[in-house]
Amino acid sequence: MTSDQRSSGATKPPGRLHTHRAQVFYPSVLLIVAFVVLAMAFTDQFESVVNTLQAEVIGVFGWYYVLIVAAFVVFALWMGLSRFGNIVLGKDEEEATFRLPVWFAMLFAAGMGIGLVYFGVAEPLSHFISPKPGVTGSPEYLAQAAMGQTYLHWGLHAWAIYVVVGLALAYAIHRKGRPVSIRWALEPLLGDRVKGWIGDVIDVIALLGTVFGVATSLGFGVMQVSAGLGFLEIADASVSLQIGLIVGITAVAAASVVSGVGKGMKWLSNGNMVLAGIFVAAVLALGPTLFLLRDWVQSMGFYLQNVLRMTFDTTAFQGDAGLAWQSGWTIFYWGWWISWAPFVGVFIARISRGRTVREFVLGVLLVPTIVSFFWFSVLGGTALQRELADPGSLTPDGAVDSNTALFQMLQTLPGAQILAGIAIVLVVVFFVTSSDSGSFVVDMLATGGNANPPAWSRLMWAVLEGLVAIALLVAGGLQALQTTAILIGLPFSVIMIAMAVATVKALSEEHRAILRAERAAARAALTDHIETRVKSSLTEEYSEIFGEDAENAGTSNGNATGAGGRISAWWRRVRSAPGADVGGGTIEHTRPAAPGAGAASTAASTAAAGTATAVLEAEAPSAAPDSAASGTERATAEGESASSELTPPAGTPEDLALGAASDDADGSGQSDAAGSVEQEPRGD
Repeated sequence: MTSDQRSSGATKPPGRLHTHRAQVFYPSVLLIVAFVVLAMAFTDQFESVVNTLQAEVIGVFGWYYVLIVAAFVVFALWMGLSRFGNIVLGKDEEEATFRLPVWFAMLFAAGMGIGLVYFGVAEPLSHFISPKPGVTGSPEYLAQAAMGQTYLHWGLHAWAIYVVVGLALAYAIHRKGRPVSIRWALEPLLGDRVKGWIGDVIDVIALLGTVFGVATSLGFGVMQVSAGLGFLEIADASVSLQIGLIVGITAVAAASVVSGVGKGMKWLSNGNMVLAGIFVAAVLALGPTLFLLRDWVQSMGFYLQNVLRMTFDTTAFQGDAGLAWQSGWTIFYWGWWISWAPFVGVFIARISRGRTVREFVLGVLLVPTIVSFFWFSVLGGTALQRELADPGSLTPDGAVDSNTALFQMLQTLPGAQILAGIAIVLVVVFFVTSSDSGSFVVDMLATGGNANPPAWSRLMWAVLEGLVAIALLVAGGLQALQTTAILIGLPFSVIMIAMAVATVKALSEEHRAILRAERAAARAALTDHIETRVKSSLTEEYSEIFGEDAENAGTSNGNATGAGGRISAWWRRVRSAPGADVGGGTIEHTRPAAPGAGAASTAASTAAAGTATAVLEAEAPSAAPDSAASGTERATAEGESASSELTPPAGTPEDLALGAASDDADGSGQSDAAGSVEQEPRGD
């Protein structure tokens, strides 16, 4: 690129390799490719390493995951209720990009994916059949506790994680005009260092988290689709079938990327959301409807009653059994949500332009949480009701198969084959849209925030996501998926802590700036109000004294004409006098003393009169030399002249009015103020 091209803003055609940030692009690609090659070349060793890492990470960092996610919940709630709530994620007074109902639907779409379909039945049923260590009671209580534990994993905690990332990004993107990149969310904390290697490391970690997080979801999806095809007797479930599904569905996602059918993908995503609504409504209608609605309400109450205890439960007194349960459920979920945070955070940040901080936090926290609760109450509640009524009907082997649990529950309902087919379509479409959206977000991170990354690189990322999912399934299956999510979430959780601190710092600085601006505006308004009131009061009072309307008296070339001119001159002189702070309200105005006023009042009036003497001299024409008084007489006359304007002697307003009229009638058009004043002592 020539210097002329640079200066003119010309750029190279999009789609070439240089559009990517090399410090982020190449390390990320190399790490992902190395992972895939090693996992598939050394499957036995990889599985052993995965098992060891899972045990070590949970044993050492399990408490950290529990504590940090709890802190994220507190942070999100505090931000929504804090003094920062009215700050707009965009320009001041900017309207929201999407109407509230549309925005809510898009938020639900961000969290509604393969996971809800896969775990909708499997998780509540698993917690009921194999309760958390330390949880005991009647079957009815265990069913209630199972639903409460599921709510914990899919409720406020998951969405609080997304709030941390989404809010930081939304503020940086919409309020500060920064590119769509994780590094810029840390600018308030790191400053220009986000442009260097620190920012590159941040984006690489976020990119890897997104790739492995999406790959984990894809792995769950194909496992369930494979089981569903086996349930429908279309094909036998196997690892080979799972690999074939990943290849086929990834090819569909890749085709959508290279063909540029973005609008078609949008319609596909929206249509799938409608299909999901139809699916859950059908299960509600065909299942124990009233029981499910009661279960939804009651389980929310149980969740609210026990959320604090469940949040901080690390199974410290349950030994190895407790650690194993934590690693398979709570810690896995916290790591999975954290690894998904860059992906979901970017999405909800981009759709939230124009929302206030309070709207953003409460909307992201509450709406998807309530909808997720309803989803699990319908699907999981149906399974629990069937299992309570007929123990073992859904778990003939005394254990829950997560891949087939949904289809076993659907088998108890009318139209099971149709519902199973809908469930498979849901998972497949979620797979395609997740792969497409995930590759788009990854490519934005790799290009430093480019909102229109080249098609070839999006295709590459979609293929890499599919390869990672295949490697995880071949090398370790479900456990490999869980362990990867936990490991990837660990480093990004540290970045999230920094993002929370940076967000508070940025919002605090802006809030202080807003308060300073409001105080300055209030002081200016008060100053204008005081000045207007004082000047209006003086104008009315001294117009009466001089016998004319001062507001109608004009000025010519800065010289006073008539009584109004003398008032204007007096006012200008008082404002410029030392110690006369009009804005602060320090001018004291005293109306003319009534007859019989005390000596103190007279002294105050005489002192105030001194401030106007120079003005009257400057405004009036010079007196003739032969009519000038001596130095002493002159000084006396000036003091009494000023006193006559500020505090005129009682009983003389008529004389002053006549004098003002005679001055105005003078053919010269000027008032001989000094001459008039000097004649008064000579008259005595």
